[in-house]
Amino acid sequence: MIWEFIQNQILGMKWMSTLIGNLLEKIGLDTSSRMGGSVQFFLYDVLKITILLCILIFMISYIQSYFPPERSKKIMGRFHGIWANCIAALLGTVTPFCSCSSIPLFIGFTSAGLPLGVTFSFLISSPMVDLGSLVLLMSIFGSKVAIIYVIVGLVIAVIGGTIIEKLHLENEVEAFIRKANAVDIDMDEPTQKERLSFAKQQVIDTFKKVFPYILIGVGIGAVIHNWIPESWVEKILGSDNPFGVILATLVGIPMYADIFGTIPVAEALLAKGAQLGTILSFMMGVTTLSLPSMIMLRKAVKPKLLGIFIVICAVGIIIVGYFFNAIQYLLV
Repeated sequence: MIWEFIQNQILGMKWMSTLIGNLLEKIGLDTSSRMGGSVQFFLYDVLKITILLCILIFMISYIQSYFPPERSKKIMGRFHGIWANCIAALLGTVTPFCSCSSIPLFIGFTSAGLPLGVTFSFLISSPMVDLGSLVLLMSIFGSKVAIIYVIVGLVIAVIGGTIIEKLHLENEVEAFIRKANAVDIDMDEPTQKERLSFAKQQVIDTFKKVFPYILIGVGIGAVIHNWIPESWVEKILGSDNPFGVILATLVGIPMYADIFGTIPVAEALLAKGAQLGTILSFMMGVTTLSLPSMIMLRKAVKPKLLGIFIVICAVGIIIVGYFFNAIQYLLV
């Protein structure tokens, strides 16, 4: 009962939905109508995600202040083999929220001479399974789904990086990165005040960058939630379509958003009858393989390595989608 209260009222903020609905009713807007329901969904999700966004970014940025790029590089450099991939994947959980933000760090780690497979484990993990996604997924799908999602995301990152390492594709990295000379800079340990200031600035900077995608994502979610017939969603993304996972992954790849922009869409799809694994595949496709981030990554690696990276991630995402669909009845 206590955990249900935390999930529904603290993380999910269901009280806010009720409050907004009551306020809209008082001004004469029928929340049971399509328009009224859309307005309620939009206001509730924008406020909920914005509050969670600011709190989570502050907390994670504070943790991140203990793992600057130089320290992360030294930590990863102490490990070898699959353990190095595991550490890189774990470090990815306390770094930026989207793949475009992760790529500059990936380039820096590669230039510093870290094994290619290790840096790719980091690159896969960073946008897919950050700590923010754990909390946000808990607020929508519950703790079981969120925890399993993070675990399988880390597994994809470790396996993907290991495969790339075994293929010996170092020559597929652009020459200007391979030949770059890494410079170790000894930096003073930040004070508590500096850590708090860093976290505050990260909240401001990330909010400015992410908020437009939150509005777009919530807007799409509101349309799906109140205007798209449930039968349509079930037909395309429900259990009757065995290719729903593949379709959702392919649809998600060209888009650009982070976990905060995809959550409201996922929430609306789930309410309309889409399968859990299909929704998670869509989210993973958007956050890990967005078109802008692939264009940016192409500046650092050659087409062959980029193609292998996309195939590994896409196959992993599709497998995860079918896995969650198969066990959905155990989680809901």
